[in-house]
Amino acid sequence: MTSEDGVLPIEPHKAFDTVLVLDFGSQYTHLITRRLRELNVYSEMLPCTQNVADLSWKPVGVILSGGPYSVYEDGAPHVDSEVFELGVPVLGICYGLQEIAWNQGKDVAAGDKREYGHAYLDVQRHPSSSPHVDKLFRGLEDDLEVWMSHGDKLSKLPPSFVTIATTSNAPFAGIAHLEKPWYGIQFHPEVTHTPRGTRLLKNFAVDICNAKRNWTMGKFVDQEVARIRTLVGEKGQVIGAVSGGVDSTVAAKLMQEAIGDRFHAVLVDNGVLRLNEAQIVKQTMTQHLGINLTVVDASELFLGRLKGVTDDPEKKRKIIGNTFIEVFQEKAKEIAAAAAGSPQEGDIEWLLQGTLYPDVIESISFKGPSATIKTHHNVGGLLEGMHLKLIEPLRELFKDEVRILGTKLGIPEDLVWRHPFPGPGIAIRILGEVTPQQVRIAREADYIFIEEIKKAGLYRKISQAFAALLPVKAVGVMGDNRVHDQVIALRAVETTDFMTADWYPFDGEFLKRVSRRIVNEVNGVCRVVYDITSKPPGTIEME
Repeated sequence: MTSEDGVLPIEPHKAFDTVLVLDFGSQYTHLITRRLRELNVYSEMLPCTQNVADLSWKPVGVILSGGPYSVYEDGAPHVDSEVFELGVPVLGICYGLQEIAWNQGKDVAAGDKREYGHAYLDVQRHPSSSPHVDKLFRGLEDDLEVWMSHGDKLSKLPPSFVTIATTSNAPFAGIAHLEKPWYGIQFHPEVTHTPRGTRLLKNFAVDICNAKRNWTMGKFVDQEVARIRTLVGEKGQVIGAVSGGVDSTVAAKLMQEAIGDRFHAVLVDNGVLRLNEAQIVKQTMTQHLGINLTVVDASELFLGRLKGVTDDPEKKRKIIGNTFIEVFQEKAKEIAAAAAGSPQEGDIEWLLQGTLYPDVIESISFKGPSATIKTHHNVGGLLEGMHLKLIEPLRELFKDEVRILGTKLGIPEDLVWRHPFPGPGIAIRILGEVTPQQVRIAREADYIFIEEIKKAGLYRKISQAFAALLPVKAVGVMGDNRVHDQVIALRAVETTDFMTADWYPFDGEFLKRVSRRIVNEVNGVCRVVYDITSKPPGTIEME
């Protein structure tokens, strides 16, 4: 059974104890889920507006996230009061603490001063109270360093609560109910700035909620393969686009593990892939991973449609995206027609997509008006009219979990840890018109740059790196002759979430070596520059 938008429901709650995280719009909410997953405790995030009665499963515990609001303001988000009737432990973080207090007596007010940054917590012990009261801070020393980010605070304790932690600015930095396993903390344990925060989350999830620590990639694979086989059936077939990136490759390999050659992977060569990429992906997919792959060479079609487009990067993206849909849809119809003519095979009913959990989070997170919410479908409008149902085996996973899964499935390490590559490919790394000559220059320079990064042992330390071709020419001297050739800009960044990024600080000798090779080996280039713009104000890609 599918939902209205065709997305298959995933029910890991039957296999894994689940801690439910309710999101009030904090920039840190997804980190709560990540930290719990790192503890091998399965966690799922839903918006704070979630109606408890609509859940088809019961969590073993609930965490209320932080948020940018004030609980006492008109229009502030509030949790369904039935959360407190579930009979499971509840932990409120920052806004979540204030939400618990608001629900229990509305004793929340604006603070005298905002508390942002590092603070030191004084833990209060209550050995004579109920046994659960001291469990949250068990094993955590006094003067605990934590990260604060709040303006409001409790004006007094709610009824039946005791103080379990204070700071110099927040007399109720931690509270606990005397009878029920309800806790509130004013700081953020999920961020790295709270060094012992993961231990606190473990205390809550494992010691208080009694969640089993059985969320592992091995169990996930077993569960997902069984689920796919049940859904697709003994003869059903699945089609999906692959790019050579880690997400689509891992999704494809998982599908192949489940149904073998009844999965049809399609790689569309759009003419703006990296050097030799189509051949490398085909070899890896077919020979090393055993995936049923069709490569469609549409490079002339794509480059023909890009001809003459010079200074409109959005137009480039639309041309490439629309052409991809056209080519992929035509190939999908061919594969479906061939399958329909085989009595041994079933119809193609399913479309594989490599949607990840961050995409799902962006779709469900409590952010305000629905117009600001991004759809999690990563190929919007694909195969319209073909009535395919989506199957998204990675939609529970974060990027680091996908890489762990890829390793477990036997995918080569260099592919598992490959840097992101944009859908429009090198086309948005060529500033100006995209021509075969410009593609050649950008490809060759990029290949040299990445090769030298790998030789220096820096590839895993850098989140994304590439060479871009600028739409200018500069004067140079080569072989005693004056030349007027093009300029390559190198870009390399470090980031954890790709929302912000810093440029990577290569040493001068490395940059000298890369520059020398590009100028000497790439015909048409006479200068190389290094982009040291952080994000913001710049973006990671050039266009």
